[in-house]
Amino acid sequence: MSLFNDPRWGEALSHLPDYLGNHVRVSLAALALGLVVSLPLAVLTRNRPAPRAVLLALASIVQTVPGLALLALFYPLLLFAASVTLAWFGVAFSAFGFLPAMLALALYSMLPVLRNGITGLNGIDPALIEAAKGVGMTARQSLVMVELPLAAPVIMAGIRTAAVWVIGTATLSTPIGQTSLGNYIFAGLQTQNWVFVLFGCVASALLALAVDQLLGLIERGLRQRGRLRTALGATGIAALVAATLVPTMGRSSFGYVVGAKTFAEQYVLSALLRDRLQAAGLGATARSGLGSSVIFGALKAGDIDLYVDYSGTLWANQLHRTDIKPRAELVAELKTALAKDNITLLGELGFENAYALVMPKKRADALGIHTIADLAAHSSTMSIAGDYEFFSRPEWAALQKAYGLQFSAQRQMQPDFMYAAVASGEVDVIAGYTSDGLIAKYDLVALDDPKQAIPPYDAILLLAPKRAGDERLKAALGPLLGKIDITTMREANLRASGNDANSSPDAVAKWLWGKVGGR
Repeated sequence: MSLFNDPRWGEALSHLPDYLGNHVRVSLAALALGLVVSLPLAVLTRNRPAPRAVLLALASIVQTVPGLALLALFYPLLLFAASVTLAWFGVAFSAFGFLPAMLALALYSMLPVLRNGITGLNGIDPALIEAAKGVGMTARQSLVMVELPLAAPVIMAGIRTAAVWVIGTATLSTPIGQTSLGNYIFAGLQTQNWVFVLFGCVASALLALAVDQLLGLIERGLRQRGRLRTALGATGIAALVAATLVPTMGRSSFGYVVGAKTFAEQYVLSALLRDRLQAAGLGATARSGLGSSVIFGALKAGDIDLYVDYSGTLWANQLHRTDIKPRAELVAELKTALAKDNITLLGELGFENAYALVMPKKRADALGIHTIADLAAHSSTMSIAGDYEFFSRPEWAALQKAYGLQFSAQRQMQPDFMYAAVASGEVDVIAGYTSDGLIAKYDLVALDDPKQAIPPYDAILLLAPKRAGDERLKAALGPLLGKIDITTMREANLRASGNDANSSPDAVAKWLWGKVGGR
């Protein structure tokens, strides 16, 4: 099937009003906030060399911070601020999604506006400013009536640059819960849906190009004193905003928000949970692509209502435990600990998705490597790849301590790409997942962990504090508990790694329910 005849284009198009509207909304708010802060600062510091240098240096430093890191940093900061305002003033606000994205993007927009604002104002002929004073204008009148109009074309050039930066960077806001055109890209990369990746990239580029051209029309109008061009550009911007925002503003909000992390299994499970809620007559939507720490914080704060996590992840990351207990005992203790934060551990789904060190079966057999202890003797000459989190997680530290692993190189990559990389010999070992169907597809083997350095990773269903007494929700999800075994989940994950319409999370979720619904 040709890429351009793929039915997934229709699926991508169906998400466009939601993704594009949210993308424009956060970009517009961030740009407006950046302008409100940057322009007054440019005016105040233009004739003050020391403050100006400090301000531009700070704005430049912000630009050196990777966009995803800057966006992610705002989430814990706002969570802390929200807890303080709630404790001190009884006022709560959501630190999830829109607010951290808007603030981070506003910081990203400041440098070009500051730099062009200062350059434009300082580039005005001093004789014109003297003439304004000569006719009796105050400093404020001179600024508003003479200097800002003359500097406007240069300032608009900075705004154009800021707008393009903000629109591009906004695609990275998906992991902190802000819906955007980045949802296409993150979901597409995780599920190898290249139609979604291409659609998201093209849509973001076209949006940035359209905004840049319309702002350019305003800039040329200001430069040439052409009111018609300025009016046309402003009208075009207003029309674009209306076209993208109006379709989403009229929609009613969904009752339940299902969270999902950043890999294919989570996309499938979130789609399955959403479908079960909708089948029970409960409105629901999925919020996917969230980081591990972000998703738990969002559940605790009530920004999402439910999601699937893994017992070992919570044991190590949230409880900060390094001891390993039997599976049933660990889950029971975890349930008690979560209850202290009013989080409900509703039950286990029936399968485990643990981290495992994985390598090609033929090479493992040739070297006599069957366990991680066997691997330790060869690790100094080998390379290892993991997902974006693995090497900073407690599990990796526990493996190194238990077995003395010392690999010659560590690489981080997209989870699905790891399997192809180890199968082709680009890396020797990967930190894979025991429920992943790609292990069998690429003829790989998961090495035994005789010292049990990695805790059990049972898939468990968590409910937000505000849903603790929601019996309708629990009844809708009850038929899933204990019904998904490891073999079925591996097959579902293998299906999700395909590259056709039947491999979408929605399609795989329907297949999965067909397998487990009658059990």
